[in-house]
Amino acid sequence: MTRYRNLLLFVLLAAAWGSAFMAIKAGLEFIPPVLFAALRYDVAGVLMLAYAVYATDQPVPQTRSQWAVVAVGATLIIAGYHTLLFIGETDPAVTSAAAAVIVSLSPVLTTGFARVFLADERLTTVGIAGLLLGLVGVVILSNPDPNNLLAGGAAAKLLIFGAAAAFALGSVLTTRIDASLPIETMEAWSMLAGALIMHGVSYGLGESFADAVWTVESIGALAYLSVVASALGFLIYFDLLGQLGAIEINLVSYVAPVFAALAGWAILDEVPTTYTVVGFLVIFVGFLLLKRRAIRSELPRLRRLVLGS
Repeated sequence: MTRYRNLLLFVLLAAAWGSAFMAIKAGLEFIPPVLFAALRYDVAGVLMLAYAVYATDQPVPQTRSQWAVVAVGATLIIAGYHTLLFIGETDPAVTSAAAAVIVSLSPVLTTGFARVFLADERLTTVGIAGLLLGLVGVVILSNPDPNNLLAGGAAAKLLIFGAAAAFALGSVLTTRIDASLPIETMEAWSMLAGALIMHGVSYGLGESFADAVWTVESIGALAYLSVVASALGFLIYFDLLGQLGAIEINLVSYVAPVFAALAGWAILDEVPTTYTVVGFLVIFVGFLLLKRRAIRSELPRLRRLVLGS
């Protein structure tokens, strides 16, 4: 039952995070990027802290290692990832699906960082080939022009690549630190501290509340990102991080582009380009190589389920 529980949570997380790219794109029409990201985690952090007070016996970190894991989460997973992602998505050339596919490179990056920091996170030669296919897929998706690499959204895609790297490193380091801190507490304080960092960055960039336009669309985007993609999404993420490990949980990035493309098409009328589709397919082949053993072991069980025998 644990296997199917994790599978269900995995799909729900992919849906929440995939559709979040559409919500970010929609909200950026009305709110400056880093300020938007900071406000998202102001709301999510307060919600999660209230939940941590209700659900745990330790709503405040107490030891040095516990504050260390909060610091990693705040600087890399919250502030680093979202600052770069939100700025990157301001480029009109970057669709929701394209951003999601670039972020799907995070398992490749996670594996690289895990080889440095985690002794028990290793892959076979075939697994490494699968991760490298992910890199090829992102190159196809980006479709860079060698004569003008900073045009056509290439610079924005590079920022989003940096966001994926920050997220991957944060995932590995939070796994490495043995903090024995409740997920809810770690998540709440990481969000609040990350929001504070982003408010500082926003101020440094000259962003202002006066530049924000509050409409049904902008408030809806902020609410969705704060409650569904952030508070609930990261609660699922850190639960699965403990169950699956840093490399396997970040494979959610391989599934999220499907939901990003669907949400972008349904809400924003974004049509995925040929490069987006081909890039995702190459990344998906890499995913199949990575998970070949788990898929092979599940096939007999699924066949019995379908045939009713």
